Amino acid sequence: MKEMKHDKKRKCYTLIRVLGITALALLMLVSITGAEPFAYITNYQSDTVSIIDTDTGTVTATVPVRDEPLGVAVTPDEKKVYVTHSWSLNIVSVIDTETDRVIATVNVGDDPWGVAVSPDGTKVYVANRNSNSISVIDTITSKVTTNIYVGKWPQGVAVTPDGAHVYVINFGSDTVSIINTSSNTVATNVKVGSHPQGVAVTPNGENVFVTNSNSNSVSVIDTTTNTVTTTVSVGDWPSGVAVSPDGKKAYIANRNSNNVSVIDTATNKVIIDVFVGDGPWGVTVTPNGSQVYVANQFSNTISVIDTATNTVTGTVNVGSEPIAFGLFMGTLSDASNQNTKTIDANTRNSPLTAPSGFNYLILAAMTLLYLWNKSV
Repeated sequence: MKEMKHDKKRKCYTLIRVLGITALALLMLVSITGAEPFAYITNYQSDTVSIIDTDTGTVTATVPVRDEPLGVAVTPDEKKVYVTHSWSLNIVSVIDTETDRVIATVNVGDDPWGVAVSPDGTKVYVANRNSNSISVIDTITSKVTTNIYVGKWPQGVAVTPDGAHVYVINFGSDTVSIINTSSNTVATNVKVGSHPQGVAVTPNGENVFVTNSNSNSVSVIDTTTNTVTTTVSVGDWPSGVAVSPDGKKAYIANRNSNNVSVIDTATNKVIIDVFVGDGPWGVTVTPNGSQVYVANQFSNTISVIDTATNTVTGTVNVGSEPIAFGLFMGTLSDASNQNTKTIDANTRNSPLTAPSGFNYLILAAMTLLYLWNKSV
């Protein structure tokens, strides 16, 4: 009888140990997954960058930068953020996301606007509006390696998923210059609408969406033929553009009509206009595709759109005149690549989202509990 009691105790201790190991495994799994990336918002008038935790929809830090920050791009590993300063400074600031501080500034061309990072994170492409050029920055040395001359007043810039081409929007010549990245030369120019500004490439690299601000339209370019295959009418003065991670939707920020046009990329038709704040400009979709962040320049806010309902579900107050022209959010969504942002989330005391593996761990624990009860 005594021995049976001891045996039960041993089994109980074994169960506790197993559950403890299970809990530890859960914590380890949470530590490498979960957090959505941070949004980096350039505030043009307050000379700052607001950092928003997209898990909680709150500003976790504000980084002081130089005058008139406008364009913004995040490296694929989410370790650095590149910010352009328009008009007089002609520089790009480099922010370290671990410390949320500017660690370098790079001299580029005259009046830098748009900025984009290559998929491998080795190069940054900066559109210099008054120099009619693209500066190519080496991300390791933080130095310009070459300047590529394009059309008149380049503004938006985007890199294809394979890194082979850069699409540059020439506001003054109503064209898109397509750069071959292996030779750093312009391969061809494509005529689009009046005063094009924003640009986004679909995840599969097959199409490019270009906002034509003075035509109130979006040109869709087939990257195989580099021709405009269709033109979509949208709101007044379309500026920023972003494509969902699954490639099924394109989101267009219309500055003068204060709304976002949602385009179904299968039909290239607007399915709804979502009204946001005053003067929407920059727009980006979260990596899981559940939300769209829109920078409202004249409301000093960020509107958060739920993509399932196409309604604004949150508003975040930021600095003065947020523009956030470019891909202002990281694109990490694979659990194996989440280490960097999770460290950042812990540093800023952000809650983590429980991973999908949690359900499997709970099921394993319940199974062990059942087997233990059967054996007693």
